[in-house]
Amino acid sequence: MIDKKFCLSSYIAYRYICKDGVDFYDGMRHRCIKPVAEHDQIKVDSATDIDKRIQEQIDELYKKYDNIGILLSGGMDSANLATYLRPGSHAYTFTCTQSDVFDKDVERAKSYCHMLGLNHHLVNISLDDYRLFTPLVMQAKCAPVHSIEPQILKAATIARRDGVQLVLVGESADLIFGGMDKLISREWKYDDFVKRYTFLEPEMVLQDYDKRVYELYEPYRINGDDIDYMRFMDDVFAIESSSSYLNAFAVAGMPYYDPYARLVMASELDMSRVRGGEPKYLVRELYAMRYPGVPIPDKIPMPRPVDAIFKDWQGPTRPEFRTHIPMASLTGNQKWQLWCAQMFLNINEPLP
Repeated sequence: MIDKKFCLSSYIAYRYICKDGVDFYDGMRHRCIKPVAEHDQIKVDSATDIDKRIQEQIDELYKKYDNIGILLSGGMDSANLATYLRPGSHAYTFTCTQSDVFDKDVERAKSYCHMLGLNHHLVNISLDDYRLFTPLVMQAKCAPVHSIEPQILKAATIARRDGVQLVLVGESADLIFGGMDKLISREWKYDDFVKRYTFLEPEMVLQDYDKRVYELYEPYRINGDDIDYMRFMDDVFAIESSSSYLNAFAVAGMPYYDPYARLVMASELDMSRVRGGEPKYLVRELYAMRYPGVPIPDKIPMPRPVDAIFKDWQGPTRPEFRTHIPMASLTGNQKWQLWCAQMFLNINEPLP
């Protein structure tokens, strides 16, 4: 079914089209991809268990690939995975000459590469890169995209030129092991969670939006005004996030693998630890095992330099968007969504 209004509203609200079978234009078909089937999941209940299961996966990968690289940030997730790679492997860290948002990542990643004997590469991200790579990932996805996708595409393209055969990522650890601490920080009421999770309210920026996009939350409503937010995160966030990585790497023609994605907690998260300042407590314990004596770093979300790059952007001008959007009140990521949505529309429906 073609429903441009629904698709645009859904992308603005959630950064992806939340219904299969609904697309922007004729000839387009997006897909919502569940990362790992339940029967392929591996239960873990300790850092030692995680260590064992990751090692098993990496051993299997090295039977197929001689040259495995990694997207290496300054956080725990990718830093842990880097310890399973062979010395001399390639590691890729994002940077930006227009912003200091990656500076801590770069500093920590350099130290990890020095300790592990990895070849470290910095991947600079600029507005020109967004202009170059964004149309490619949008064309493949048949929709506007997450701001991480052009970054990944550039890094994966460079890795391929370096002879890397497969790239490791640690993207799923946050969701599986309690790293989304701000989103699971309390027992949410339904309306409060809807407001917190919606990335950008369609009614704020679109001339005509589709209210049906908010039906995404309804299957998770319980007891009238409560919400099963943990199940929502497992179902919805997993699709939005994993689809971004899958799409970008596919466009680059580069296989990738996330060892964390195969793992699942054998018991419920200890929410008192997560909310008490120990997000991803098992991943923290694994870090202490893999980097003995090294201080455990604070949790760092994957940065994007959108705040600096889109700081002075005045906003969209197409008729689908409102004329008086309060751009000064929007975050860089929200500005990115508007910029990306307008680019997508301009490519597929040029104005006269």
